[in-house]
Amino acid sequence: MGRREEILARAGALFSSRGYHATSMRDLARELGLQGGSLYAHIAGKEELLWEIVNRAADEFDAALAPVLASSAPPAEKLRLALEGHLEVVARNKDLATVFFNEWKHLSPERYHAIAQRRNRVENVYREIFAEGIKNGQFRKDLDPKLAAVLALSGANWAYQWFNPQGRLSARQVADAFVEMLLEGFKR
Repeated sequence: MGRREEILARAGALFSSRGYHATSMRDLARELGLQGGSLYAHIAGKEELLWEIVNRAADEFDAALAPVLASSAPPAEKLRLALEGHLEVVARNKDLATVFFNEWKHLSPERYHAIAQRRNRVENVYREIFAEGIKNGQFRKDLDPKLAAVLALSGANWAYQWFNPQGRLSARQVADAFVEMLLEGFKR
């Protein structure tokens, strides 16, 4: 791991455990065994670190949706694929996910807006899955696709708090359980 990657990993761990505002550049330098000023030889500043971490997380969540977007599977299977991919991102890097879900609000307005747009695109994929399921009769006609998308994503987003990839259930098993629980209320 290069120095920049090490800085990002340590910053992610600190932002995840302490929060963005409670983490100083001095804290990060100390964690890395550096003098405070020498940290700036590698990075422009604290917000730059937050931006890079949040942007990388968004990249991972987007990549997890690629198989869903390429799939011609029925909506229930697309939903399972989407949730499984989402949970796998959380399982691979809990710090990255925690910072993405909790600390992105501290970005500058321009960067905040860029991430908000990316988050909205993810929600729209879920919304389209539910709309497709309604249209083809797999899901109830009275289902609100936006509300269903928010419900599914809320459960998946909160996984950083409780999901343990070394626990008794894999990401796929949790995704299967989520879909089963969600769809029992959505099926005709």
